[in-house]
Amino acid sequence: MKTTCPYCGVGCGVEVNAQGEGWRVSGDGDHPANTGRLCVKGAALAETLIPAGRLLWPQIAGRRVSWQTALDSVAERLQAIIQQHGPNAVAFYASGQLLTEDYYVANKLMKGFIGSGNIDTNSRLCMASAVTAYKRALGADAVPCCYEDFDHAEVIVLAGSNAAWTHPVAWQRLVQAKQQNPALRVVVIDPRRSASCDLADLHLPLTPGSDGALFNGLLRWLAQGGYGDSVMQPQLDQVAETLAAAADWTPAHVAQACQLPQEEVEQFYRLFAAHQRVLTLWCMGINQSSSGSDKCNAILNAHLFSGKIGRPGSGPFSLTGQPNAMGGREVGGLANQLAAQMDFTPENIDRLQRFWRSDRVATQPGLKAVDLFQAIGRGEVKAVWIMGTNPAVSLPDGNAVAQALQRCELVIVSEVMRATDTSAFADILLPAQAWGEKNGTVTNSERRISRQRAFMPAQGEARPDWWMLAQVAQRLGYGAAFNWQHPAEIFREHAALSGFENQGRRAFDISGLAQLSNLQWERLQPVQWPVNGDFPQGRARLFGERRFYHPDGRARLLPVTPVGPRVATSQRWPLMMNTGRIRDQWHTMTRTGLVPRLLQHTSEPFVAIHPDDALRQGIWPDTLVRIQSRHGWMIARASLTEDQTPGTLFVPMHWNQQYCAEGNVDRLVAPWRCPHSGQPESKQTPVRIQSWHSDWQGMLFLRDNVTLNPIRWWCRVPIAGGIARFTLAHDGDPRCWLQGLLKPEWTLQQAGDERDFHHLVAWYQGEVQLAFYAAARRPVVDETLIATAFQQPPDSAASRFALLAGRAMQGEARGKTVCSCFGTGEQQIAAAIRQGALNCATLGQQLKCGTNCGSCLPELKKLIAQHAPQQAEAESGRSA
Repeated sequence: MKTTCPYCGVGCGVEVNAQGEGWRVSGDGDHPANTGRLCVKGAALAETLIPAGRLLWPQIAGRRVSWQTALDSVAERLQAIIQQHGPNAVAFYASGQLLTEDYYVANKLMKGFIGSGNIDTNSRLCMASAVTAYKRALGADAVPCCYEDFDHAEVIVLAGSNAAWTHPVAWQRLVQAKQQNPALRVVVIDPRRSASCDLADLHLPLTPGSDGALFNGLLRWLAQGGYGDSVMQPQLDQVAETLAAAADWTPAHVAQACQLPQEEVEQFYRLFAAHQRVLTLWCMGINQSSSGSDKCNAILNAHLFSGKIGRPGSGPFSLTGQPNAMGGREVGGLANQLAAQMDFTPENIDRLQRFWRSDRVATQPGLKAVDLFQAIGRGEVKAVWIMGTNPAVSLPDGNAVAQALQRCELVIVSEVMRATDTSAFADILLPAQAWGEKNGTVTNSERRISRQRAFMPAQGEARPDWWMLAQVAQRLGYGAAFNWQHPAEIFREHAALSGFENQGRRAFDISGLAQLSNLQWERLQPVQWPVNGDFPQGRARLFGERRFYHPDGRARLLPVTPVGPRVATSQRWPLMMNTGRIRDQWHTMTRTGLVPRLLQHTSEPFVAIHPDDALRQGIWPDTLVRIQSRHGWMIARASLTEDQTPGTLFVPMHWNQQYCAEGNVDRLVAPWRCPHSGQPESKQTPVRIQSWHSDWQGMLFLRDNVTLNPIRWWCRVPIAGGIARFTLAHDGDPRCWLQGLLKPEWTLQQAGDERDFHHLVAWYQGEVQLAFYAAARRPVVDETLIATAFQQPPDSAASRFALLAGRAMQGEARGKTVCSCFGTGEQQIAAAIRQGALNCATLGQQLKCGTNCGSCLPELKKLIAQHAPQQAEAESGRSA
C-alpha cells in the first residue's frame, strides 16, 4: 500500500506492507517528494502502530458512552451555547495533522453554517507569517518553488531553518545537489551553529531577531549595484517606497545590527547578487516572530526585485512544518480565510453562500489561535472543539492556556491518544482514527497533493474526523449539506469550489480533479496544484510568466522597517531563549514518544548554552538547571556547546507532562505575536538560568509505567521490551523514596553506602522486576545491559553483579546513541575511528551509521574531528 508520511511538510511517500503480525514501512521510490528516502521518524512509523495508549471509545466526563450519546451531547451543548450567546461563543481549533477532507468539513460547518469565523489551527504557530507575506507580495498563498529547484540552484540560502534535523529528507536532497554540483554555494543564517551548518560555505550567526535588517540590506545592495530585473520591474508595485525604507541599511549598518563581520555580510550579498539561480529556504526562525510577516516580505522583496522567482533553481521557498498545513490553508482552516483560499470580501462571501447554499456564511474573520485561547480564558468563547492537536503544550503562555481550558464551559477533544495534556481538560473525548486507519489527501510544501491511505482497521471505535463533524452538523439541522458517505465526495466538493467562478483569478484551483470517481480518487497520484484546464497534469513552478494574483496582475514589494524582538534582554533576564525541534522527535511526542529508538539520541529536555554563559552562571555540564521567564519556568539538563552563540539558549519544544515534570518550554514563551499574521514569537524569549539542586539523582527501570511516589523532578522514556525508564531527582534518602515502589514478595539485591550511591535490583520468581541506581549526580549506566536483563535474566553471580553495578564488567559500552536508524552508539563510533575509520563512508560500511536518513552525518563528522587526532597520534607513536 502506498501512502504519505504524517510528519513534516516534506510529504514523503511511504510504502507499507504486512510483515507477520505487524507492518514494514519503507520509502516510496516513485514518490517525487522523496524518491524512496525516509528520515528516522518516517522509518519508525511501523513502531507507532500499536494499541498502547489509544483512545478507543467516546467518553463524557471520563465515562465510556456510545457514539450516539456522545454526538448527541456535542450537538445539544453547542446548540445551547449558540442560542444563548451567539455563534462567536463557540470555536474549533484544528491541526495540520488533519486530512484535507477533515479540514474542509470543519471549516464548512463553522464558517458556512454555524456562521462564525472562529476556526483556527496550529498552523498559525508555524506558517501564518509566510502565508501573510505571500498574499501581500504575490496576491495569493502560493509557494512558487518545488524540490527539483534544489538540483538547479547556484546558491541556496537557509534562513531560520535547521533543515538537517527538521526536514531531513529535503536536506538529503540538498546534500545530493551539492555533491553533484560542487560549485553550489550554501549559506546558513542562524544564531546558532546547527547541524545544517555542516554543509554551509558561509554561516551567518546573526543576533536573534535581526533577519529583517539583513534582508533589507540585501535589497539595498541589489538596488545600488544595478541588480534589479528589467523584465520584472514593470510588474512590481511600491518599488520606490520599499527601496526608500531600505536606503539606510548599508552593509556597515547591517553588520552592526546583526552583530556580524561586515565582510561576511557583503560576501552573502555578492553571492545572492551575482547568481541568477538563488533559492531561499526559510522556516520557523523567520516565521515565529512578532515581526515575522515583515521578515518574510523582506525575503520576497529581494527575490522579486532581482527577478529570482518562477525559474528553475530560484525563488522564495517556505518549508512547511506539518504534513497538511498547506491543505488546511487551501480549505480556509485559518481564522482569517474562507474556503478555497478566499478572503472575507463581499464578493467571496456571496460566492460561498451560493456554492454552499447557506445564508449563514461568516462575514468577518474569527479569532486567531493565541487570541482564541485568551478569549476562552476571559469567558467570551464558551465552547471549543480541539482536533488532533495539543495546545496545552504547544501554545505560548502555557500556564494561561491550561487555566483557560480549565475554566471553559465545554471542551471537546477528538484525539488518537487517551492521555495528553489537553485531553485532561476535556468534557467530551472522541476517538479519532490514526495514521494507517484514515483515508484522504494532504498537501506538502511544494503544493503537491498526495493520498494518505488506510491500510489497517481502526482501533476500537475510532472514527474519521470528517465523519464526527458531519454527524454533529446533521444533528444541528444541516444534514443536506453534510450528507457525505465517502471522503472522495468531500474532495470533489472541495475541488469544485476551487474552480467555482475562478477564471484564473485565484491561484488555488484543482477543478481538474472535481470529477474524479471514487476509484480514481483512491488511485490518485501525487500532483502539484494548480490542476485545471490550463494545467491538467499540475504545475511545478508558479510566476514564470511574471503574472501575479493581485487584481492588476502585478506583484508588490512591501516597505519593511526592521524591528527586534518584542522584549529585549535585560539585567534581570540576560539570556535570549530560542525554541525548536530536535532530530528524532515530532511536536508534542504523542506519536514519536511511543518509539524507544526515537528517544535514544535525546531522551530528556535539555538547554544548549555557551560555556562562557554557563561559567558565569555556575552551571556545569549535564547538571539540571532552572530556566525562568516572566511567564513561567522549567527544568532541563545543561548541554554546554560552543555551537550556541554567547547570550543565547536553545531548548527543544517537545516535552510535556506525559513524559516529564516541568519540561514544557512553551510555559515560558510570551504570547507576543505578529500583528499581521498572529504568529507567536516563539524564538526570542528573555530568560534567566540557574543551577537546580537536589540531594540525589536516579535512574529507575521497571516493567510497568507506574504512578511514581511524589518527587521533585522526573522524566519517562520507553525502552526496548516494554520497559519504562525514569530519570529522577529528589531530596532526602533515595532508599526511603524507593520503599513505596517495592513489593514484599520481591527479593532485593542492594549495594551502596550512606552518602555516595545506592543501587537496588528487585527479583521475583527469577525475573527482574525493578532496577534502581541513585547518586549525587545522574548515574551513568548501561541501558542496553539493563533492558536485556529484564528479558533474559542474568544466570550467573558475575552477571547479576554487573546488573547491580549497572554496567558490564568487561567490554566497551555502546554509549550515547548517535545514529537512531541503526542504534549505533558514540563509543562504538569512537572505537572505529581510533581503529582507522576516518570518514563517514568507512564508518557507514563498518557500523551502518549515516547510511539511511543521514541526519547523524554532522555528528559523525564532529566525532571524526574529535577522535581522529588521537588515532593519528597513536600511529605516530607506534612508528616512532
